[in-house]
Amino acid sequence: MPAGLSACQGSGPIDVYLAVLAGTDATLASRLTDQWLQMRTQGATSGAISTFAASPTACKAELGSTANIKGISSFVAQFANEGQADRVWQSGIFGFAPPPPGELVPGLTRGTSTGLGISSFTYDRPSVRLASWRRSVNVALVVVSNLDLNVFSAATAAIDPRLN
Repeated sequence: MPAGLSACQGSGPIDVYLAVLAGTDATLASRLTDQWLQMRTQGATSGAISTFAASPTACKAELGSTANIKGISSFVAQFANEGQADRVWQSGIFGFAPPPPGELVPGLTRGTSTGLGISSFTYDRPSVRLASWRRSVNVALVVVSNLDLNVFSAATAAIDPRLN
């Protein structure tokens, strides 16, 4: 992790994160809990999230929404089979859905040119970088706020090999 970032309380199993978040932002926690429960009904067997931030206020904010605070979050969920994982990835992880094929948006890369496989997309804008991908029975999401491309690339490179 980059210097100046600390692990947020609740990092680890997604259920623990959601319980901690409920104590600081019940509305956000409720929405994320509903999205996690939807993933569970679609076959997710486990999930974990890690969040690191330069300020505790970013720990209780929506992923990627901190305007001036450095932070990084990663989420991985495992599914019973590849079909379930693909359907969830296609519909979006915590609201981050892949763009339609052929859509041209500045900063958007989709598919193998991301380096994360065919079922992937990245979004790179000055303050927020995002990667979402599916590999085998796993889906992953990385959201980086106010950190450089090297940090973002290192995070996806550290997670991707573990998804096989």
